[in-house]
Amino acid sequence: MKPFRDEIEALQQNGITKVAFKRLHDPAVIPLWFGEGDIPTPTFIRDAAKSALDNGETFYTHTRGRPELRDALKSYLDELYGIELDERRITVPGAAMLGVTIAAQMVMTTGDHGLIVGPVWPNIDAVFRVTGADVSYASQHLTENGWRLSVAEILEQVRPSTKAIFVNSPCNPTGWVMSRQEQQELLTFCRDQRILIIADEVYHRTVFDGPHAPSFLEIAEEDDPLVVVNGFSKAWAMTGWRVGWVVTPKRHELQWTALSECFNTTTNVFAQLGAVAALEQGEGFVRQLQTQYKRGRELVDQAFGEHPLFNYQSPQGAFYAFPSVKGCDDGLAFVEGVLAEEDVGLAPGYTFGPGNDAHFRVCFARSPKQLEEGLRRIIRFAEKHYG
Repeated sequence: MKPFRDEIEALQQNGITKVAFKRLHDPAVIPLWFGEGDIPTPTFIRDAAKSALDNGETFYTHTRGRPELRDALKSYLDELYGIELDERRITVPGAAMLGVTIAAQMVMTTGDHGLIVGPVWPNIDAVFRVTGADVSYASQHLTENGWRLSVAEILEQVRPSTKAIFVNSPCNPTGWVMSRQEQQELLTFCRDQRILIIADEVYHRTVFDGPHAPSFLEIAEEDDPLVVVNGFSKAWAMTGWRVGWVVTPKRHELQWTALSECFNTTTNVFAQLGAVAALEQGEGFVRQLQTQYKRGRELVDQAFGEHPLFNYQSPQGAFYAFPSVKGCDDGLAFVEGVLAEEDVGLAPGYTFGPGNDAHFRVCFARSPKQLEEGLRRIIRFAEKHYG
């Protein structure tokens, strides 16, 4: 009898790293495979963390995060969304992905059902399956008006055993954005049926119409079945810092304190002080990144939207394109060919959930010059092999 659970034995490497690890850090490759740009974390954030180290901030701290960081997060969210958030609902357990992991573990076990709105970042699937739950998808579909999915289509997939619904808006990889009305419909249903919504809002500042995407925090009551997951990676160019936060039901303050200690004993102390600086001084930098991401979308729109070989619709948010090539039903083969022949790193569509095998993902958060060259090479490969 093997000692490990079937769910662990069945785990596979996700398709992004399956492609990328072959030539990770190869200077010849234009890396459009991961969800990050090429602007480093700004100096004022790095200086705050370095100052914390110089001041000896290397000891244990509050399990749910340093008080000054939780206070800064409350102020940031209150101002951004026009709400009055109870600080006891905020926890900084580690990276945002750890927040998803803890939330899933809190509600699902063997015999339960977890529903994922897809396409979705592949690690979400793994986190859900590790709980022992059965996992299925409510999948967006590509239309002439972009990627779409109604709340009714989500609810059609709900079962009596459903314990959690995962929603990522703005969506990685499609750029789909859930409207406030749709959020309200889903929240009302889940409140009545006692189903947890795990809302991944890490791209909350990366939208192309308005200062931020609609958030469940704007409409939720303090003890609704809702965990909103967010982080510093995308809006403040802090991908390597691994600092994220969650907003949870107020009555679960003690449970998140205990589980944060079990999983990670909070994120590292000096990184938290860098995060405080990001919140208090970083609004101008957030807008700088928004401008770059908007320019990136324009370049991708021009490259794919005006080319007869590509199926493509412009994203509403996040910083990804998720096209396919007409006549190509194997996105992994396409991605591997582009890497081998054109030195451009892409992510294969199959890894974002069922029904996406023909697609590939392009991160357009890079600088315009590098992105333009990468897009030119992708098109050259497509025309050579499928034109």
